[in-house]
Amino acid sequence: MLATLRWLLLAAVPAGFFVALLRRTDPRREPPALVAATFALGALAAVAALFVTSRATALTGLDVQVSDAGESGALVFLFFVVAPLQEAGKVAAAWPAFLSKHINEEYDGVVHAAASALGFAAVEGAAVLRAHPTGAIWVARVMVALPAHVFFACLWGYALGRAKQSKRQRLPVFPLAFVAAIAAHGLYAHFVYGRGPGALLAVTPLLAGMGIVSGVLWRDLLSRRRSEERALPSISGSRSFFPRPPSLSAVRSALQRADEPVKVRWIALGALVTLGSMIVGIAAGVVAARSLHIDLSTVDEKEIGSAAPALLLGAGLLGSFPTSGWLIARAAGVQTLLEPALASVLALTITLVALGFAAPFTLVFAIALSPIAWILSCAGAWVGR
Repeated sequence: MLATLRWLLLAAVPAGFFVALLRRTDPRREPPALVAATFALGALAAVAALFVTSRATALTGLDVQVSDAGESGALVFLFFVVAPLQEAGKVAAAWPAFLSKHINEEYDGVVHAAASALGFAAVEGAAVLRAHPTGAIWVARVMVALPAHVFFACLWGYALGRAKQSKRQRLPVFPLAFVAAIAAHGLYAHFVYGRGPGALLAVTPLLAGMGIVSGVLWRDLLSRRRSEERALPSISGSRSFFPRPPSLSAVRSALQRADEPVKVRWIALGALVTLGSMIVGIAAGVVAARSLHIDLSTVDEKEIGSAAPALLLGAGLLGSFPTSGWLIARAAGVQTLLEPALASVLALTITLVALGFAAPFTLVFAIALSPIAWILSCAGAWVGR
């Protein structure tokens, strides 16, 4: 009885978020019946995807868990079976709404993509908890997977709405967004479901990054829908040390080439500064661990408690990126984010190549955290401007 109640209550969480989404939409522009139908189709798509995945596991012997299929087998199964199948199922659930007259802008595409993902997550979460009737770690896995389902779906949902709004585009936005969603989904699911419980700690910066990006995109979409650009309300007569979060259009403009040529030397020097900051950040994490009498040699992803000390190293490493971005922007005296952003990309590329030769085991973690590191670098450069 308790096991049944366990998965039923967790399945109700996405349904609750769907109700909240439905209340935030305009019924004149997003008919509730159509949004609810997208949610239901998302749930049906999850049933079909779970069935196909189970058949694929039975035929190939592969699985998402590293302990069952090995790291290579689990990654192949995730990137070529699970992630494409799940994202394609969500797209299929949202496609009838996309073909209707009610989707004519990016905001509409995001709403229906989120509804499809919430329906999918409700069924998938229930299935996972039914298969694992005990253990708090599986509840944590399901809860951590929920926001990622919605975020990755909103990537291609935004592209679908944009494609519907503008028939003529220079680049096929939806295929690029769909491939990006599959790649991100595969990496994220590898940490949530494929590795030991301690690997869940690796997704905490990813969740924070998704929250920040979602907030910026949501505000940008709302401002477009209202057909006016206006600043967020602020307290009269007060100034904050931190600047107001920028809009998507402001970030896009800052990443474009200005009238002056790109300062290539500052890209090269900035990459060296970023690499140096990364070394200092890791060293700071080691010093913090020693001062707290934490033995980093005992880190093991099989247990959350023993993997927690790795957060000190991760915090030190990620903290180095906004610092280096700030330093580059201040030293170069640039008005755009282009040089700091390219310097961060160059430093991350060098790091990934080096890890591929020296420590292939950590390469997957580094690839997953690279987008967050790049965002942090750009945030530091934004402040440095």
